[in-house]
Amino acid sequence: MSRPMPAWRSLMFVPVLSERFLAKAHTRGADAIILDLEDSILPTHKDAARAALAAAVPRVAQAGADVTVRINRPLELAVPDIAAAVMPGVAALMLPKVMGPEHVRLLAEVVAERERVLGMEIGHTRFLVLIESPAALPHLFAIAAEPRMAGMSVGGEDMATELGAIPSADSNYVFAMHGLAACRAAGILPMGSMGQLAKIDDLDSYRAGLKRGRALGFTSASCIHPAHVPIINEEYGASDAEIDRARRLIAAFDAAVAAGEGAVAFEGSMIDLPVVIRARRLLERAASWKKSAA
Repeated sequence: MSRPMPAWRSLMFVPVLSERFLAKAHTRGADAIILDLEDSILPTHKDAARAALAAAVPRVAQAGADVTVRINRPLELAVPDIAAAVMPGVAALMLPKVMGPEHVRLLAEVVAERERVLGMEIGHTRFLVLIESPAALPHLFAIAAEPRMAGMSVGGEDMATELGAIPSADSNYVFAMHGLAACRAAGILPMGSMGQLAKIDDLDSYRAGLKRGRALGFTSASCIHPAHVPIINEEYGASDAEIDRARRLIAAFDAAVAAGEGAVAFEGSMIDLPVVIRARRLLERAASWKKSAA
């Protein structure tokens, strides 16, 4: 894929048939909006939801957020979802309950044909994959390496249900970390958090889960409540002070290298290449964040 990877921190779900949520979606500060065709849409309303997409996309994007669409898992629903969702204004499709790389490739073929019919660049539409079944866990690295992939999340309520577990950071930890490693190996966004997310009004707990997630290496998270967006942006973003420190650290390292020095001291600590790489990554991501999500 020639297009650069997104640097999304927050992705907020919006039911595509809910006028109340659509009207304010662009004001919430999310880096990306996920227009939902799946769980928030009743089976009898699927056709109406597809028909509403074309008008909803520019509405939620008007402040600069990227737009993604979560499609349904059953193929008889996924194919018409793709026909309705693939368009120049949609950056990615979110694929639920993915089972393996063959599943991704099958949907990629459908997407490519739709792009061709519309005269779009083949490959324009990225994939965000949700791994929600233990049967898919052996295939994480292969899934993450598929060409259209932009991000992957492992776990959630469905995974916990199949495991016979209560959804929690403990029940999800091992599998989430395997998914994170697969994402890093493939160069895509590791999506997730390490907290209990069921209580949407417990913002302190929500923030704590994000802090732990960032420390482990996660960079992006989806949410269903607007109150979560600024918390995600803060915890998976960077403050002005962090950005300034990263710039100064890189400058100190570059100056030391230019002077032929083997050891680099910065503000009382010795720094080496991995520290510099993390600082460069932070600056690269910060440069991509939308002002509307700051």
